[in-house]
Parts: sequence; structure tokens; C-alpha cells
Amino acid sequence: MNDLYKEAGLSKQAVLQYGARQKIFDEKVRQMVLEADELREDHPGCGVEKMYHTLRPDFIGRDRFVELMMELGYRLKRKKNYRRTTIASKIYYPNLIKGMEVDRPSMVWQSDITYIPIGGKHYYAVFIIDVYTKKIVGHKVSDNMRAQANMDALNRALNENAAPMYHHSDRGSQYTYKGYIGLLKKNGSRISMALSAQDNAYAERINRTIKEEYLDHWKPKDFGQLKRMTAKAVKNYNSKRLHNNNNRMSPEKFIGQFPLLRPQQRKLMTIFDNQLVN
Repeated sequence: MNDLYKEAGLSKQAVLQYGARQKIFDEKVRQMVLEADELREDHPGCGVEKMYHTLRPDFIGRDRFVELMMELGYRLKRKKNYRRTTIASKIYYPNLIKGMEVDRPSMVWQSDITYIPIGGKHYYAVFIIDVYTKKIVGHKVSDNMRAQANMDALNRALNENAAPMYHHSDRGSQYTYKGYIGLLKKNGSRISMALSAQDNAYAERINRTIKEEYLDHWKPKDFGQLKRMTAKAVKNYNSKRLHNNNNRMSPEKFIGQFPLLRPQQRKLMTIFDNQLVN
């Protein structure tokens, strides 16, 4: 092999470095394909170039992205040698919380991603909510759908709150990302996933609340305003918005009062009771 390297004018070290870079690139492409599939589920007519501007991959340029996605079959049909099902089947998690009785904070967190259109562009917000207290424990606004936004929201939630017993979400690629799964497991959280939006109702509800009760009225004009207004909405929601199921207290006040309650005074709720979602 050394003779072959010399013939080609390459060093063994250069060949090994190339192989390592290619391995990293292939892993990023696999993650990107998962995100592209998620985008296509919600926007079936999304073209490849628009897909690039939505996903904003940081490891590949526009022209190479378009060329690669065309090669992978995204013009018409996906090629059989690069199917999402091969990866998704390895990271399947069942719904562990349906019908569960919850009686304290940080027992169950739910999370979801929502789209926020501004000026012809789509932005994305990740929210993580404590089902029992209704507190938004973590959030992140982003201009792409990469998993890093979810990681940022989760890290913030874990830095400021006790880790949940269960983390529940849909089966989007951002939640099956190995870094996200690893962080939850490192903190002792069990992973639960939904088959439908109804099975992720608390997270879906918080998406609507932030958009309909805050952002739709404030009407952010650009990405910077969106980030600032979302942070303000989360702060107002956590500290000021009253909840019938929190004895008409804000999430933060409810959390402050919780340790003062005797066990028999603490509310008991069942996951996915429609009255409690509202």
C-alpha cells in the first residue's frame, strides 16, 4: 500500500485523514436526510433549493447540496440505497406516559418544534414544558431545523431545573439525534415518544399559546425581534399567566407554593386528559 500511495503522490497520513473527514461528512449527510424527510412531510412540494435555505446545513454549500439531494432522489423518488427507514428503525422509543398519573414537578417534560413565518421566511421555535407545573423550562428560536436548537433548549432546561423522570416528544429527527438522546440518558431521564400530535398535546398547546397569545399580537418583523419577543413571551408566560389547573397561579408561583403543600393538598393529574390540556 505504501508503494501505491507513492505512485499516487499521497502520504498514508493524508489518506487516513481523508477517510476520517469522509466519515464525518457521511454522518452529517445522514442527519441532514432525516431533517429533509421531516421537512418534506410538512411541505411535500418543497423544492431542493428551498430545502437548502430552510435547513441551512453548515457543512455543505448550496450547489453541492442541490447536486447531492438530486443524486439521492429528492427530485422525484428517493433512491433505495439511502432510505430514512434504515436509520429511524434503530432509534424507536414507545409512548411511556399515556395514562400516567403525575403529582410533582420534573416528572414529565414534553417538547415540540413549531414554525413561525415572518416576511416570507420560516423560523423555528423549540419549547420544553413541564407538564405538571406548565412552566416552559427551556426554549430556543432558530433559523433552521438542525438538532442544535433542541440541544440548546434542553441544556438550558437542565441547567435551571431538575432533570425529568420522562422526556416526551414526537419522533422527529431532532429528538432522535444521538447527542440529544445521550444528554437525557446521562441525566437519568427515560425517553418517551408520540405516534400523533394528540399524544404530545401539552407541547402542541404551548406552541399555540406563545404564538396566538403573544407573537401574533406583537408581530415581530425580523429574526432579531422574534428572538427577543419570544424570550419576553416565555418570561411573561412563566411569571404572569394564570392557569386554572395551578389554582389560578402562574407556573413560577405554583412552583414556589408546591413545597408548602401537604401531600393530600397536591393536585393529581392524568396525562392526556383533554380538560387538563386546556
